[in-house]
Amino acid sequence: MELKKNIPRHEQISSWLREQIAAGVFDTDEKLPSEQELSDRFHVSRVTVRRALQTLESDEMIYRCQGLGSFVKQGKLSKKMIRLTDFMEDMRDAGMQSRSEVIRMEQSRVCELIADKLGLKVGQMVLQLDRLRLGDDQPVAYDKTWFPILYGQLIVDQELTDKTIFRILEEEYEIPIIRGTYDIQACIADEEIATHLQVQKGAPLLLFDRVSYTVNDKAVYFQRRYYRADKISWQVSLERNPQSNRDPQMPLKEFYPVFK
Repeated sequence: MELKKNIPRHEQISSWLREQIAAGVFDTDEKLPSEQELSDRFHVSRVTVRRALQTLESDEMIYRCQGLGSFVKQGKLSKKMIRLTDFMEDMRDAGMQSRSEVIRMEQSRVCELIADKLGLKVGQMVLQLDRLRLGDDQPVAYDKTWFPILYGQLIVDQELTDKTIFRILEEEYEIPIIRGTYDIQACIADEEIATHLQVQKGAPLLLFDRVSYTVNDKAVYFQRRYYRADKISWQVSLERNPQSNRDPQMPLKEFYPVFK
């Protein structure tokens, strides 16, 4: 791997190690290359390597034993989320087996909130798809997804246990999902959600509202995903440009889930 000049070297090394861990190159409790080996591989000082390892340790991806080295930590596997992904991609990249159970699939008339998200008129028909999402056979999230009939009819007869909406639309119908908008907030589980997620009614959840779009900015679906708060957290990394006094914004560098 050749390091780029415009990105700090320790960040490039930590990113490379993160990708190796996520890809399963190093298993849980397996020892990582030593500081000297990484120093020789990337032609950097051991101080630079140490900074990279400290970053991963802070992210709880590795643990370090004095005199022994650095090891992959069990229980939390992370994945960068700058690109738009779906649940099964998240699970796969986190090293977990995923599957879905379809709870409801039916047509209904759209309410004002969903109509606004999908660019429809109140009362138009949509397809509602409710699914329980599991990782390693444990309930992780519950989805409620609404499609305009134009797109909903394409998934009605599909096997959704281990096939993603992204894959169906993009590979079978050449309908690319090119962007998504998110709204993230805390909520509590009502009786229905609590039953499916196997938590107590009133348990804390993370609610993700997402609208996914295809070409010409057409909304393909609106989704509400309820995550168990004890199964996932999200980490954000921002960069600040100290040389710019005009733009105080901090560009998003990383946005990834950590599964527990």
